[in-house]
Parts: sequence; structure tokens; C-alpha cells
Amino acid sequence: MLMRSSRIIAIFLLCLAGSYSVAQDFPPNGPIPDRIQRIINGHNLPDSSFSFYVQAVDSNAPRFVFNAGKPMNPASAVKTVTTLAALESLGPSYTWRTDLYALGPIEDGVLRGDLLMKGGGDPFLVEDQLRGMLKSLQRAGVEHITGDLVLDGSYFDASVEGGDLIDNQAGRAYNTLPYAVIANFQAMTFYFYPHPNGREVIIRTDPHLPNVTITNRLRLENRSCGGYQRGISFNLNPNDSSKVIFEGSFPSRCSRYQMVREVLNAPDYTFGLFKSLWQELGGQLDGGMRVGAVPDDLEAIVEWNSLPLSDIIKSINKFSNNLMTRHVLLTLGAEVLGPPATVEKGVQAVKNYLELKSLDSTQLALDNGAGLSRDTKITAAMLNAMLQGAWRSPYMPEFLASLPINGVDGTMRNRVRGTNMSGRMHVKTGSLDEVAAVAGYVYAQSNTMYTVVGMVNHDLADRGPGAELLNEFLTWVYLQ
Repeated sequence: MLMRSSRIIAIFLLCLAGSYSVAQDFPPNGPIPDRIQRIINGHNLPDSSFSFYVQAVDSNAPRFVFNAGKPMNPASAVKTVTTLAALESLGPSYTWRTDLYALGPIEDGVLRGDLLMKGGGDPFLVEDQLRGMLKSLQRAGVEHITGDLVLDGSYFDASVEGGDLIDNQAGRAYNTLPYAVIANFQAMTFYFYPHPNGREVIIRTDPHLPNVTITNRLRLENRSCGGYQRGISFNLNPNDSSKVIFEGSFPSRCSRYQMVREVLNAPDYTFGLFKSLWQELGGQLDGGMRVGAVPDDLEAIVEWNSLPLSDIIKSINKFSNNLMTRHVLLTLGAEVLGPPATVEKGVQAVKNYLELKSLDSTQLALDNGAGLSRDTKITAAMLNAMLQGAWRSPYMPEFLASLPINGVDGTMRNRVRGTNMSGRMHVKTGSLDEVAAVAGYVYAQSNTMYTVVGMVNHDLADRGPGAELLNEFLTWVYLQ
């Protein structure tokens, strides 16, 4: 993918015009409102375990501050930093490109050779997008490929595939690692149904991948629908990740249960989905898959552009998609500092953006950009200042539209849903073991718009008390 340096520099200069700053002398702690203090007392939360920042968008002074300068883990709330940096640095119309190359002549609909797919890091190359790309390939005159599908993922450095898993839970979709030509988030949904014979369990998948085999050792048990994973044990063959094994007992009174898991590695998954969709469209592929690189001076026969960044960040922030966020961070690093993309370049690009906005980037310790990390830290003052600046950004409407709305959609769909409050908050949530956080905007009953930041780092944070405290915090802001 070509660098777009001149456009990025111009956007950086535009950002400078609306720069803002964080004072190094943090505001002193204010008195904690009674309704918030009651929750704190009820769970015996120490003062060191939470931080808050509330400020009207048209005011230079905070409305309520507590532990403003204390670095805390924001979990997925840090996605607001990554997505805003990308939105202002790359622009809302930025797209990712995936190119298809014919490594041989095309004669009468037959590509006599390999087809090469070069990935540009598209974070949303889902099934429908890939199907559209293959239709474009057919319009380019290809129906039959005699060779292999060759995948070029070199836009991302190989180091990005070796990241740590947050909880060592291999196979969990939220732990999927980046790859520059990844399809459908590398995820497979398994559906389980009781068999009419009363003994067996039916398993169906979406998508159907021809290179995945399933061993079904599940038995049907006469019991109510409940229990962890409904009694299903998911395992990958340790010697072959294309072989999935299900064991355990499934409740006969469950009409259906579904489970999303990561299967295969990124190239094998993309190949499997490519082959399935290509056959569905009437195409023929004779070969297999291998990893390779685009030869010099070869022109693509298909150039496929992703959805624009303004749409991508909606999926990221509303539904807290970790893989997409990691791709955005890597892309930002490659566009600003040059390919191949690395996590280090992405982090540096975010910090460059913050410094250009006159923000103290030392108040942020960023890992993968998604918040799926124990090492990510940020101060409430920094996060609030970023939200304040976003409100004055020319791309404020796009950024605001990406955030979940309380009582309406995304991760805020079932939170703070009072009759008068629903729809008044655009707030990104964050949750990890021992972490809960919120960051965004609350339109109070006084018709004042506030930026809000709340973070809880405590053993109880993810077990109910964290969400209870932060919901009460958001309610208090609405009542101002």
C-alpha cells in the first residue's frame, strides 16, 4: 500500500489548529457526590482504586475530579484514543486496499497459474466483502485458476503475529492476532442442536470451511438448558488446528446454542473461505495455498477497497472489536512511519499525534491499542483532554457516532436505561479482570454536554461493583 504522506501531513496541520493541552499540575480531588460515595462505601473500595473526570465541553474547569493524574488501566476505553488518532491522522474517508494479481496468462476465463492476494491490513474483510471481491475477479475474466492461491501479508511485519494472549486462552476470538490479509476475523461460529433421536447432538458451522474437520463426541443429556458452555468442551487437535473436537454433554432442553471460536491460522482460514466462496460463485481452484510476495512491476487485476475508516471505527467502538483496533493501530504506524507495520510504529504514531495536539504523551502507556493488555495505562486527565479536543475536531460527528449509546446499542445497550436517560450518553466501555471503565459524553438534563471519564482498578471491578459504580457515576452526571 502506498504512503499518503502529503495528505497525512495536511491533516496533522489541521489538527494543530485545534490543539489543546493538559496541565502538569492536576486538579485537586473534589468531594465525591453522595450517591457515588454510597456505592464506594458499600463495596469498601479504597480511594486509590478509582479515578473520575467530568468537564463541560464549553468550560475550562472540571465539574468533578478525583485522582486525575493517577495512571490506571482503561481496558477497552483506550480504543477511543486509537480510533481518534487514526480518524484525525488518516481522515474519515481512508480505505484499506486488497489487490489480486494474476501470476500467469488469462485465456478464455482460465488463469493458467497462481492467483496472488496482497493484503493491506483491511480490518473488515468479512464474508460479504470477500464475495464482492471474487465477483470483481470474475468480471476481470477469471473463472478457473489452475494454480494456487498465494497470500502476501508482508504489509504487517511478522512480529505482530507473535503477540501475547491476555489470558492464554487460545481459540478465543477476542485474542485473534493481526495479519495483513485476514478474512472474517478468523472466526467460526458453531451451532448446536438436539438431535430428534434423543441421543446425539447436531453441529453446524458458519461459515462452512472445506479445510476444517469436526469430530463430534457430544452426547445429549436430559436436563435443563444451562451451565458453562452448556457442557460443551471445545478442543483443537494439538498436531493439526484444522481438526476440531467437541466433547461433553449437551442439554436436551436447549433448542440451540452457539459458540464463536478462532480456528486455523490466518492464511489457512482465508484460503478456506476463499475456496468456499469461489466454488459457491461457480469458480474452480485446482491448487492449494502458499505464502508469497508480489513480483516487481506487476499490475493488479483487481483493486478492492474496504469500507471507509468512519464506518470501521463504528464497529470498533460500539462493539469493542479488538482485532479491528489492532489493525487500525498497525495501519496508522505504517502510514505515518512507513511499512512494514509494527506495534511499535503504531504506538509511536499515536504519541506523535498526541504531541502534535500539545498533549503530554507520557501520561499514556499504550500496548496493542485495543486495551487487551495489563500494561496499558492512562490518566483520567489525559483521556478527558483527548475527549475535549475531539469535541472541537472537524471530525467530531464521525467520532461521536462511533460511540455506544446508552439504552440503545453496542456495549451500552443494556446500561443506564432509565426512561429519561436512554439515548443521552455516547460512552465507550472497558472491561477486563479487575478493570472497569467508561469514557465519552453525557448530555445532562440541564442540556449541558459533559466529557466523562471513569476508571476502576480493583479485584471487584469486573464482578458487578465496577459497573454499578460507573453507572451511578454516569447517572449523577446526567442529573447535573
